[in-house]
Amino acid sequence: MIAAFAPATVSNVACGFDVLGFALDEPGDIVIAAPAEGPGVTITAIEGDGGRLSRDVTKNTAGAAVAELLARLQTTRGVALTVHKGLPLESGIGSSGASAVAAVVAVNELLERPVGTDVLLECAMAGEVAGCGAAHPDNVAPALLGGFVLARSVQPADVVRLPVPDGLACALLHPRLSVHTGTARALLGDTVPLADAVRQWGNLGALVAALFTSDRALLSRSMVDVVAEPKRAGLVPGFYAVKQAALDAGALGCSLSGSGPSIFALASSIDEARAAGAAMQRVFDAHSDVGADLHVSLVGRAGARVVTL
Repeated sequence: MIAAFAPATVSNVACGFDVLGFALDEPGDIVIAAPAEGPGVTITAIEGDGGRLSRDVTKNTAGAAVAELLARLQTTRGVALTVHKGLPLESGIGSSGASAVAAVVAVNELLERPVGTDVLLECAMAGEVAGCGAAHPDNVAPALLGGFVLARSVQPADVVRLPVPDGLACALLHPRLSVHTGTARALLGDTVPLADAVRQWGNLGALVAALFTSDRALLSRSMVDVVAEPKRAGLVPGFYAVKQAALDAGALGCSLSGSGPSIFALASSIDEARAAGAAMQRVFDAHSDVGADLHVSLVGRAGARVVTL
């Protein structure tokens, strides 16, 4: 048996809607792959999902991703998967993508690494389609590769790895709420005013430049989302107060992670991320009684990897 871990990811990163994402060191999902009799893939067990996920391979991101991998390999070998969910569903931190990535990494290792990361990425994206109806490389790419990733194109997949400034850390607050990706996307509509688009492009370009130059002041100025955040902020109780608390505590920037409800803050060091996270949690608790979980981590450079259980 082979076990693989894939981490939580933050997508959009404020100004990079649908094109920018980064990985955390933890938390994440683990998928175990084992040989099975008969061809194809089966899901033998799912743990940590509260019984919500389907074991139907066509509807499960891990199963669909592995099915795509086996089809590309034209193999008759059978694989059985056990999925351990360490990430909450509909949380905005790449839960479905992490399962897909961990699954293909585990199976690729089980089969003695017949394909490279480019094929694994495409197969994980196919898993995302099964899980949520669309491929989102801004989640699966950083989960697979680690660090910051820019998804230049979906079809064909074209991703660019970006540098991670030393010490860059993240506080991630997950309110115990669910936000369905489709619902959150419907809030955005189909058009963006030209002035907003130009401002967003400028911020994204500056953020990429800041990563290359380790310019934290520029990074902070760039983390402004004028496209998605204003329309989705109402999904999270007290969002703007939480964001201001993070900034007052020294965070470089703060926004929704993916489509929410999770909120992330980037900071120059792990200590500053801890301070921002504590402030975020205090303020959120004052605005809502649903509770929230806080994770503080360096930006993860490793991405998905084989692990020993």
